[in-house]
Amino acid sequence: MPFLSSIKDDDKVPHVLANFNTGTGRPLLEFHEVLLRGDSPFTVQERELMAAYVSGVNACQYCCGAHTAAAGEFGVPEKVVTALIENVQTAPVSEKLKPVLAYIRKLTLTPAKMTQKDVDAVYAAGWDERALYDAVQVCCLYNFMNRFVEGLGLTPRPDQFAMEGRLIKEGGYAGMAKTFGIR
Repeated sequence: MPFLSSIKDDDKVPHVLANFNTGTGRPLLEFHEVLLRGDSPFTVQERELMAAYVSGVNACQYCCGAHTAAAGEFGVPEKVVTALIENVQTAPVSEKLKPVLAYIRKLTLTPAKMTQKDVDAVYAAGWDERALYDAVQVCCLYNFMNRFVEGLGLTPRPDQFAMEGRLIKEGGYAGMAKTFGIR
């Protein structure tokens, strides 16, 4: 149930950004667009998977559901996200991606305990500094979004996750700003 009286029970993130329209919504969605759809060592599929995974680690049902559906739109089966949340090492993802996912899990749960050893595992898997930079940004963005959603009490609606996944794929994040009149 939403914590603010101006938020309806079925409102989604774009509705809230449009409702308050403080000037932060469009830049936030543009950041999503650049980070998740722009140039990166990671595919769009991998970045949506990271968004769903961080959200799952945080137990944010709203974001995990929406981004699991978005990842599904790009070809990632839902069971992959579920398996990752249970155990990165046994999940059906590439061996190259596992150290990145382990890194963002640790960064999410115990950020002050990150070490060079964690970084070195990512590099040993064949990723470079740009990849680590992008993974850290995706991790940070979804830790922020999870707290935004949970802090406002947005209601997860599993019956709408597929629609949200399609909206994310078809219009992108910048498209949401236009569609919902977010400034």
